[in-house]
Amino acid sequence: MARKLLFTVLIIIFLAIFIGGAAMAGDPAAGDPAGNATGKAADISAVAAGHPTLDEVAAQVGKNKVGINMTWMLLTGFLVFFMQAGFALVETGFTRAKNAAHTMTMNLMVFLVGALGFYLVGFPLMFGNFGAVSALGGPPILSRGLSIGGWNILGNSGWFLSGTAYDVTVIALFLFQMVFMDTAATIPTGAMAERVKFSAVAASTFFISMLLYPIFGNWVWGGGWLAQIGAKLGLGHGAVDFAGSSVVHMIGGAAALAGAVVIGPRLGKYNKDGAPNVLPGHDIPMAILGTIILFFGWFGFNPGSTLAATDLRVAVVAVNTMMAGAAGGFAAMIYHWLRYGKPDPSMIANGTLAGLVAITAPSAFVSPVGSVIIGLIAGLLVVEAVFFIDRKLKVDDPVGAISVHFVNGAWGIIALGLFADGTYGEGLNGVTGAVAGLFHGGGYGQLAAQLITVAAAALWGVGVSYLFFKAYHALAGLRVKAEDELAGLDIPEMGVFAYPEFPLNADGYGVMGHEGGTQRVHGAITSARPHPLPDHLPDS
Repeated sequence: MARKLLFTVLIIIFLAIFIGGAAMAGDPAAGDPAGNATGKAADISAVAAGHPTLDEVAAQVGKNKVGINMTWMLLTGFLVFFMQAGFALVETGFTRAKNAAHTMTMNLMVFLVGALGFYLVGFPLMFGNFGAVSALGGPPILSRGLSIGGWNILGNSGWFLSGTAYDVTVIALFLFQMVFMDTAATIPTGAMAERVKFSAVAASTFFISMLLYPIFGNWVWGGGWLAQIGAKLGLGHGAVDFAGSSVVHMIGGAAALAGAVVIGPRLGKYNKDGAPNVLPGHDIPMAILGTIILFFGWFGFNPGSTLAATDLRVAVVAVNTMMAGAAGGFAAMIYHWLRYGKPDPSMIANGTLAGLVAITAPSAFVSPVGSVIIGLIAGLLVVEAVFFIDRKLKVDDPVGAISVHFVNGAWGIIALGLFADGTYGEGLNGVTGAVAGLFHGGGYGQLAAQLITVAAAALWGVGVSYLFFKAYHALAGLRVKAEDELAGLDIPEMGVFAYPEFPLNADGYGVMGHEGGTQRVHGAITSARPHPLPDHLPDS
């Protein structure tokens, strides 16, 4: 039997060599293996095929440029969409197994609801007076909005992507911007995880996608009043936020902060004396994988915000993104290691994300040296912010979303006003010259504009979100019943277990993984039962 098998294999190898050799013996000139002869005048659309006029050649060059830029915008938009998987893995890994199906599904649902909300209302409010997408060569279709005394407040065109907005350039912009909005809408799910109603997340996603995010987004990216303070008040180039440290991350983080305050901490998180208990996540490897996916997606987030592959600054943006993320994770690792004796995987993950969030605004305007400094500071900042919010403010944020996105989003906006080096951004927001920060001869004007942007994002984001969550909680309730929270949200809220064959103890962890041992979390040794069950069950 073995001999027959060996003989058969040898015959097959011989035939493959014979047939391949015969094929290679053919005339190579019949094809174009180097590609030198592929692409000729006949491939240019022309009235006289193969004999294009100068105008027809120029038109083809223009279409090729727009095609390259549109393809870049769409592909990077797809990368940003894939970040949804990263958020789902990070949040689920950092929370308990009894809530895994609920947490995962929230992250999917946010995209579904957010896409509809942004399509119906958010996009026209945000980009209705955006003008033309210059990199795509389209006309200024989005050119109507609401202004007060010359200050732009809201957009008012592009409704339902219909009429004149049924246009390839507008639709490409919509796809790219919709996935950015989805990132902002996803951030609060982590801060309210393990005790929020699924229905409440759906409602809050409509609120964020239709009002909270697009209105502030218009002020910065849609030609609104924050973008105008440069030209009108002489404050640098006005609000400058290349890819969303304020628009995406501060606004999402502000909603997370407001939601976490209104909904209150998880049961067992704080003792009667206010001392916090550690409620560790059930799958740290899952969270680390999610962080890697988010890092990968950020190469769409920041470089894609050039809106043009023909803008060669994209190389600088990509490297700055990479280095700030690496520096953030490194700084958080070393700082926590030195202070608490262990590097802590969760802090390394959040430090990496903090560096990425911080570089999102200045990624196009700083040098690689500046990006490393920004990332290092972000990594230190996120560690201290996590402990301050948890221990001093008594705000329960299971995944550190507020520290990563709100705090470091603010740092990223301020960092641009300090480190922008004056080599990019000529004419941005209608102001002559490139964007320069305080450390590169730009004076205090750009820094002042950035500080105003931070203040506006904090006031608008936290204030309006707090009012929404308070009103919704009074009318419908944000929080699940206490007994459902203790049991885990998978069955009460979703009707299924994430891990039907995975036994859990009373605290919602895998029995085999937690009983009979100890673990160190954020520098403190904790027992196998990481928190006591509460003495009483509060009202939902």
